[in-house]
Amino acid sequence: MSQTHFGYQSVDEREKAKRVKGVFDSVASKYDVMNDLMSMGLHRAWKSYTVAVANLREGDKVLDIAGGTGDLAKAFARRVGPSGQVVHTDINEAMLRTGRDRMLDDGLALPTTICDAEQLPFRTGSFDLVSVAFGLRNMTHKERALAEMARVLRDGGRLLVLEFSKVAPPLQKTYDWYSFKVLPKLGQWVAGDADSYRYLAESIRMHPDQQALRAMMKSAGFGHVDVHNLTGGVVALHVGIKC
Repeated sequence: MSQTHFGYQSVDEREKAKRVKGVFDSVASKYDVMNDLMSMGLHRAWKSYTVAVANLREGDKVLDIAGGTGDLAKAFARRVGPSGQVVHTDINEAMLRTGRDRMLDDGLALPTTICDAEQLPFRTGSFDLVSVAFGLRNMTHKERALAEMARVLRDGGRLLVLEFSKVAPPLQKTYDWYSFKVLPKLGQWVAGDADSYRYLAESIRMHPDQQALRAMMKSAGFGHVDVHNLTGGVVALHVGIKC
């Protein structure tokens, strides 16, 4: 049986998706509150930057993968207008339902579907832009998922990957202290779940760093990949252009 990582644990590949689902089932209802608290509101700036870099036009077609509670999908929908389309997807039903309900409360109804990023149910060349924010590190076969994202993009289309990454060395000790000492306690206090936020910290350390992810994207079919470090590398936005 093939093994993969779930945080710092080694697990069977078939087990990882089930465990990740358990994490997000547990935190879905408090996900947005925890994002604000654990990032001190910075996640909003990171996402706003991503929307600006997306530079969408009226009529564009967008696929939001691991779209969760819908922050990016909602912002993208405003940019593409009524002639465009934003498809909001996630592998986790609880997260997707939370995002759908939030958008409906705001008067926005988007196509919403549960799907696995490693087997996207969309035609080749269907989208102008694909985005995945804080979801790639949870995928079992990242190379397969990136290849699928390339497949569903038109030639010249772009992939935006917003993800936690490797921080600059001067920040490392403080970041590690916060990640492993403060974050699980915050998760227990707000979401009643320390383990899921301990997994979050571990999964960030196991995720490829900026240059490794850039190389993976190029291997998946993106001819040019820019890397934008945000907040000292706590987060990086990778922008790939399909050949």
